[in-house]
Amino acid sequence: MNEIAPSELKKMIEENANIQIIDIRDDYVFEDFNLGGTNIPLENVINNKAQFENDKKTVFICNSGKRSSAIVRTLTVKHQLPNIYSLKGGIEAYVEECL
Repeated sequence: MNEIAPSELKKMIEENANIQIIDIRDDYVFEDFNLGGTNIPLENVINNKAQFENDKKTVFICNSGKRSSAIVRTLTVKHQLPNIYSLKGGIEAYVEECL
């Protein structure tokens, strides 16, 4: 399963790397704190797969990394999407390690 470490994501954000961030948390949680990117709540991800830019590394984010890992597995198996990753440990790990 493809995972990306919080420190690696932070570096990519700081360097304005060619990435796409998809935050699958609920809208109200995203509004409280986010890393930028697009908010597509988990229940809407499958129906919005056309929004994923296959030429970019796409990083899915949730609170703990569990739901983003599950959606990455699903999208990889079901739709063979390339370049998709889950933020290891989710936003909680990012905050702990990078802020």
